[in-house]
Amino acid sequence: MPMEQTSEVTAETEGKTVVVSRTLKQPIKVVWDVLMTDEGAEALLGPGAKLGAKGQSWRAQNGREGVIRSFHPMEQIRFSYRSKAAVTPSMVAVNLKPSGDDATEIEIRHSKLGPDIEREWALDRWSGALERIESACL
Repeated sequence: MPMEQTSEVTAETEGKTVVVSRTLKQPIKVVWDVLMTDEGAEALLGPGAKLGAKGQSWRAQNGREGVIRSFHPMEQIRFSYRSKAAVTPSMVAVNLKPSGDDATEIEIRHSKLGPDIEREWALDRWSGALERIESACL
């Protein structure tokens, strides 16, 4: 019998940080494996972008770019995130942790938001990324 897919979504904004999280009814390995696909990378970084190892640059077709700052399999990916208009990059951390027996909490924390990034846009952007990741986990 297939496992029913449900999620719990939370979002918060404080100062120059936006945090969006979701609990997926999948083990960490399944969620991590999805993040490592083209679909998972594009959900996080944008169209055409690829996740790489720590120190590698990435660039999406929409002009957003950055550098992978931290890469800890099945725990965390952290990367800088900059639009064409941004003077300085912001930081995005994707954190995974177990939630019960076969569930995973995935949290996206976008910090150091500059004046070029609206909080509402960031909430929508990362909520959409979590929706795409959850759909790919089915």
